[in-house]
Amino acid sequence: MNFLIVGLGNFGVALAVRLTQIGHEVIGVDSNMSKVELLKNDITHTICANCTDYHSARELPVKEADVVIICIGEDNGNSIMATAIMKQLNAKRIIGRAVSDTQETVLHAMGIDEIVHPEQDSAEKLARKLTTEGLIDSFDLSPDYSIVKIDVPERYEGKVLSDTDIRSNYDITVLAIFSGKSSSNFFGIKSPSNEIKSIAKADSLLGKGDIMVVFGKVRDIEKFLQEHD
Repeated sequence: MNFLIVGLGNFGVALAVRLTQIGHEVIGVDSNMSKVELLKNDITHTICANCTDYHSARELPVKEADVVIICIGEDNGNSIMATAIMKQLNAKRIIGRAVSDTQETVLHAMGIDEIVHPEQDSAEKLARKLTTEGLIDSFDLSPDYSIVKIDVPERYEGKVLSDTDIRSNYDITVLAIFSGKSSSNFFGIKSPSNEIKSIAKADSLLGKGDIMVVFGKVRDIEKFLQEHD
């Protein structure tokens, strides 16, 4: 995948380096030349540009990027402005950064549904989420075991849990199932309802768009996700 990371502070640098390490093309952008120079040998490419200026930002390969991630943290106004410009430039997918409830509300009002909270989410966790199909969120219990939220794979839609091969083939346990329904906020922006459909039982029905919470060894969960539809 191709990533365009705007803002090379601590979080942006950690994310850019990690995505590069796992084999993705990463372009890091910052208006501070010293930050750009410091990172130029560690990721695919670095560019010194002011992404709060439309004329400067439009020279960037925004449309070629699979994901644009706004990592500006020093100035909330600049972060919002850069996000708005990337949306204006028709970026395929934008992930915004929020450090306050107000900033998150503004981003939602702009139609940005994917938001990262660097104070809560590590760069490692975000990199894993961005590059693993079907993975929604994860909580590491230890280096070997995790609890993760994942989309119900298409091959299981319409089946009850006892009719799947999840436990026997992957040695992971389904703990709960969340409804795939969505709800609208004050601005009419839709987001997952996060409503628990059921605690996992043998007769639990897996519906289209539902989300599963599973527990198991990291390597077994990774195997399951690699075969995700």
